[in-house]
Amino acid sequence: SYNNTPGNMEGGYGYGGGSANKGFGTPRRDDAPQGSYGGSHSKGHEVQQEIDKVVGIMNENVQMVMGRGENLKDLEGRTGQMNDGAAQFRRNAADVRKTMWWRNMRLRLIVAGVVVLLVIVIVVPIVVNKK
Repeated sequence: SYNNTPGNMEGGYGYGGGSANKGFGTPRRDDAPQGSYGGSHSKGHEVQQEIDKVVGIMNENVQMVMGRGENLKDLEGRTGQMNDGAAQFRRNAADVRKTMWWRNMRLRLIVAGVVVLLVIVIVVPIVVNKK
C-alpha cells in the first residue's frame, strides 16, 4: 500500500503528496478500483504520474538547496578560519617588524659606538701630544 504521511519519502513524496484529495471522491493511485472509470482512468493516471514527476523534481530541488546551505555553512566556517589566520599573520608580522627594527637599531648603535671609540682613540692622543 502507499503510505502518504508527512515526512515519509516513500513514493517520492515528502510533504503528504496528494493527501489533500483524500475524502473528496478522487481516488489515489492504489485506491482506484480497476476499470471503474473507463477511458478517464488512463487520463487521471497520466495526470497523477505527471504530478508524481513534478513532486519528485521538487524534492530533488529541495535536497539540492539544502546541500547548498550545508556548503555555504562550510564555506562560512572556512572564511572565518581564514580571517582568524590572516589576523594572526598580521600580528606576527607586526611582532617580527618590531623585532627586526630593534635588531637594526642595536646594530646601528654598536657601529656608532665603535666609530666614536675609534675617533676617541685616534683624536685624544693627537690632542694630548700637541699640548
